[in-house]
Amino acid sequence: MPLSFRLSIFSLGFSCILGSSDLAAAQNSATPPPVTLTADQDHQNMMDQLGIKSLRPGPSGNEKAPNHANYDEALANPFPSIPDPLTMNDGQKVSTAEQWWKQRRPELVEMLSKYVYGRVPDKLPKVSWSVTAVDHEMLGFTPVIAKDLIGEVDNSSYPAIKVRIHMTLVTPANAKGPVPVLMMFGRAGFPAPNEPSGEDLNRINAAWKALLVEKDPSLKDVIAEHPAWEPVKETPFQFPQLNQDGDPPNTWQLVAAGWGFVEFDPASVQADNGAGITRGIIGLVNKGQPRKPEDWGALRAWAWGAGRGLDYLETDPAVDAKHVGIDGVSRYGKATLVTIAYDQRFAMALVGSSGKGGATLLRRNFGEAVESLTGGEYYWMAGNFIKYGASEATFGAKTPGDLPVDSNELIALCAPRLTFISYGVPEKGDAKWLDHEGSFMATVDASRVYTLLGARGLDVEGDYRTAKMPAVNQGLLSGQLAWRQHDGGHTDAPNMKWFIQWANPLIGHEAVQ
Repeated sequence: MPLSFRLSIFSLGFSCILGSSDLAAAQNSATPPPVTLTADQDHQNMMDQLGIKSLRPGPSGNEKAPNHANYDEALANPFPSIPDPLTMNDGQKVSTAEQWWKQRRPELVEMLSKYVYGRVPDKLPKVSWSVTAVDHEMLGFTPVIAKDLIGEVDNSSYPAIKVRIHMTLVTPANAKGPVPVLMMFGRAGFPAPNEPSGEDLNRINAAWKALLVEKDPSLKDVIAEHPAWEPVKETPFQFPQLNQDGDPPNTWQLVAAGWGFVEFDPASVQADNGAGITRGIIGLVNKGQPRKPEDWGALRAWAWGAGRGLDYLETDPAVDAKHVGIDGVSRYGKATLVTIAYDQRFAMALVGSSGKGGATLLRRNFGEAVESLTGGEYYWMAGNFIKYGASEATFGAKTPGDLPVDSNELIALCAPRLTFISYGVPEKGDAKWLDHEGSFMATVDASRVYTLLGARGLDVEGDYRTAKMPAVNQGLLSGQLAWRQHDGGHTDAPNMKWFIQWANPLIGHEAVQ
């Protein structure tokens, strides 16, 4: 069935599938409604565009399964070498910072966009930020000011899709000036809402009781028989859930050290699924149509959204906008690395357990594979990335070894800014699937670019093939590029205190005593 005919059929049924808000917008607009596809349909659509007939299946994470992932280090490096971030596409060696900034870096940005993460469109709608509420709270033992913000994306070009970016900014109330801020991918919202107490709570309860009696007069006798009962009670104090290493939560540590933080909701920018690819910011720009092979995927969409959040932070006097970092774990660890690599305004990053598509070498055959992404979370990446899992296609077949770029070059794009690569241990849940060794190898190789630019990389002997990964809890934290594997699970929380201690002197921030 031709692609155009299939898409027409999907569009005809939109009124039964679209949410009410999308439908109303579509009916009130002269533009056609968004196409609605399942993730499988969208994946097949992209395969059809690329001329791919079949893909190699990704390995199983179950080590007892017949098709289990490889965990034998002797088989982990099937390709003789990885792309060199300091060799131009024409073979010329990069020996100066000027060559890097003017020639090599743009080449890497182009290739990573075309083949891996997709291109951000040249023309994107404006985002208008508004503070929806301000709350004075206590976070641990630190008074803070929390601002909840909405970034309204201009959808005048396609009213059928609305995008409202949600984030919450929290800064220490007693700060004497602008503070460094760590933006964290995850759910947004007030961390410790300030609740009414005392006389205010008494007034609320009196009003509740009056409303109950007004609604049902028979309740007057019930309330009279229970004069001490109150509909609304103060939330009792609860000790926080400590990090795996016994430290306070990350947010407590940040504000106690005189930092601010942002909780940034990536789902408010772009859904974390293939079915949502014709919605969100990608769908808005594409006017509800499926992507083309070089269009951006969710990772770059989330990174774009974080950049729009930084736009706002640059206007807030409580924020030291020159020292804003980005943080995330797992898929959001991938998005964190993509964010700092592409947007040079971000000064630092804490990249947690990012795996394939993040810090781990794509060419490595250990745990998660390129095929895991081309057949699974394909929507994170550009459509072109699917080619490297193809077993049969009009162009033949491709493997990860055919990729002209790799994650060592993604990390290199972060240079010379502060980049902390973080992992846990398999015994606590940071699975071997993530290939910790492959991330260390990529970080070691990217370290050469830090050195070229006058920064300090990892303090190791040898190259990416021979350098020994440090023991757990033995971090490499002496330069602008850092590595540490903590003894916790699939989280970067046990590394937060080390991140703060590492970053403070490098950005000239004095920790609060």
